[in-house]
Amino acid sequence: MQGKSNLRTRTFVGTAERRKRNARQRLAIMIAGFAVMYIVVGARLVQYGMTEPAIMGSINFNANSVASRPDILDRNGELLATDINTVSLYAEPRRIVDADEVVEKLATVLPNLDWRDTHRKLQSGTGFQWLRRQLTPRQQSDILSLGIPGIGFRPEKRRFYPGGTTASHIVGHVNIDNLGLAGMERYIDQQGYADLRAAGLTNDTRLEPVQLSIDIRAQHILREVVARSMKEYEAEAAGAVILDAETGEVIAMASVPDYDPNEPSRTLGDGSVDKEYEKGWFNRMSNATFEMGSTFKSFTLAMGLDAGHITLNSVVDATRPIRMGGFTIRDFKGRNRPLSIPEVFQYSSNIGTAAVADKVGIEGHQEFLTRLGLLSRMETEMPGVATPTQPRTWKKINSVTISFGHGVATTPLQTAVAAAALINGGNLINPTFLPRSRDDAALISRAVIKEKTSADMRFLYNWNGVKGSGRAAQVEGFHVGGKTGTADKVINGRYAKDINFNAFVAGFPMEKPKYVVLTIIDAPKTGVNGGRTAASTAAPMTKEIITRTAGLLGVKPSFGLDDQPQLLVDY
Repeated sequence: MQGKSNLRTRTFVGTAERRKRNARQRLAIMIAGFAVMYIVVGARLVQYGMTEPAIMGSINFNANSVASRPDILDRNGELLATDINTVSLYAEPRRIVDADEVVEKLATVLPNLDWRDTHRKLQSGTGFQWLRRQLTPRQQSDILSLGIPGIGFRPEKRRFYPGGTTASHIVGHVNIDNLGLAGMERYIDQQGYADLRAAGLTNDTRLEPVQLSIDIRAQHILREVVARSMKEYEAEAAGAVILDAETGEVIAMASVPDYDPNEPSRTLGDGSVDKEYEKGWFNRMSNATFEMGSTFKSFTLAMGLDAGHITLNSVVDATRPIRMGGFTIRDFKGRNRPLSIPEVFQYSSNIGTAAVADKVGIEGHQEFLTRLGLLSRMETEMPGVATPTQPRTWKKINSVTISFGHGVATTPLQTAVAAAALINGGNLINPTFLPRSRDDAALISRAVIKEKTSADMRFLYNWNGVKGSGRAAQVEGFHVGGKTGTADKVINGRYAKDINFNAFVAGFPMEKPKYVVLTIIDAPKTGVNGGRTAASTAAPMTKEIITRTAGLLGVKPSFGLDDQPQLLVDY
């Protein structure tokens, strides 16, 4: 009995000790578990404390969000584009308590707030959501006063264009992230800025400004004339360019309709994008091609003169229309008689011009226009340059119609560049929107016609400026010469007899041309004295532009020269 009692005692003691040991093990495990939990929580708190809130979201904020762009200046140092500091509004949806209340409060400050989209973002459950980019200081202050938890502000850069629409198609614009989308803004990105930005090298470094060739004073005048002319002549569009004939610098260029680069996209009251406004993005001077009409007669006569097939004293038969391939070539206001070369230019004779092209031949005609750069894509800094169109196979009828500006479509800017080569001594110089000296221009220029041919073309331009359709562009003291072009506009593959595309290309002063001015007016319904031709629309535009800008550009008027061109007979 005593042995059994001792056994039960030892069993009870052993069981108690095991229970104590198990209890201590469970307590140790619990303590270890709580310790691990506190360590994890503490580590996460430290991590969150050391991490920017935006890192938690779908957008990784880095130095690029506050990257700077270089200022853009005109040729005289006037500011065209710069960065300004701004802030953008974001939310951390996980910290939002009542999404409905937040939307209601924000709507009192932010115009056109999309309630549904904002509510969706606030309830997305993600770590970060943009709510509105680039706020005004007043908007930031008003939102701060609302005291909404879970929202914040991020510093950013916003591009500002002091001139607004004045030079929109040249300067271009950027997107919401300050990356160039059009014009010289896009050119800057293509030249390496985008790579520097991606590497984070544009954040704290003040970049050297980019200077352009344009003169903002002349640009303002030119844009004003173009915009008013489009309205007065009830046209679809209009444009103009001033080109330095000696360096190829674009001094001013405008195309309307245009837009404000400070607000490249505009929304309507219902929040949709204004598509009509965005049509103003289209730059008709360099990114569109047109059949330039009788301005091409300049190139046809220069071709005949340069090849030696005609001289200024030559006479061609313009007595009767030309019938070819089922078409009849007529003159708009025919003289029905033989015409001298100056008369062919003065009266803008299609028949006489076609006769000159026939003397040169199809291959020679195509080669000459290629030499002048009129059949290939123009080389310049401006992104988005259109490629000219021409017949796939040139036949005689093509050569004839192209001789007076139908059948080949080029950009107005490259037409001005080719015209500059006709009157500057025969040198083709690619256009530039950056400053270029005469010495630099001489290094890249190509002689495309003889100096004698260029002198003859100066005579013809001056002749037409004094006696022909160029009289509507004549400015006293500045000796303007030029050529009009009134083309039937192509609508759905057919020429519309009652819709014109008008152009005028001019040089001044003609004794030694310094500048070329080209104006276009698309589908005008009326013009000076009710006319719809280039002489009644495009030429008066050129006259006003030269009248108002010649002095600014340093061209001195001269009243002591004989304005009447003298035709010298070659012996």
